[in-house]
Amino acid sequence: MKQYKVGIFLFDDVEVLDFAGPFEVFSVTRLDDEEHPFDVKTVSEDGGLLRARNGLRVQPDYSFDDAPEDFDIFIVPGGLGATQQVVHNDRALSWLRERREKTPTLASVCTGSYVLAEAGLLNGHRATTHWAYFDEFEHKYPGTALVRDVKFVDEGALLTSGGISAGINMSFHLVARLLGTGVARKTARRMEYDIEI
Repeated sequence: MKQYKVGIFLFDDVEVLDFAGPFEVFSVTRLDDEEHPFDVKTVSEDGGLLRARNGLRVQPDYSFDDAPEDFDIFIVPGGLGATQQVVHNDRALSWLRERREKTPTLASVCTGSYVLAEAGLLNGHRATTHWAYFDEFEHKYPGTALVRDVKFVDEGALLTSGGISAGINMSFHLVARLLGTGVARKTARRMEYDIEI
């Protein structure tokens, strides 16, 4: 059985549920034989201890320098104001561009879409973001076709989701896409989360 490698980008003031929601979905997914089909790791720029939104301390697994190069899925979460720092971080944007060339599926949660757009990775694609930022995003990134009032947008190798909890919906969608709706539904039941797949 192939075990899919999932990476999640972390940075100071990252929104907790933006990364913890997808982390939970992929981490608790089991196959009928109880095998774990996903291996989930976190990555930050320097790999050091950071503070997520509201002061939660998080220790990433890797830094940019030592992160694996073979992630199957890489997720960029958002955070109120935090992503505005990341969009001005040339090293982070460059690293994500390089990652895009090696990663079959790149996804964002909430305002993580700003990071992907700033890196030029959403040009010519449909995308969504948190509802409170629809107008701003559309004005700032006219090369991306904003889709409003959806939980997520699937563009094949690129996925974007709406705010905060919508990353959970997107993650279940990816589980279903890779392993089938039955596995996704069992995972949702284990988490007591209502989904439509």
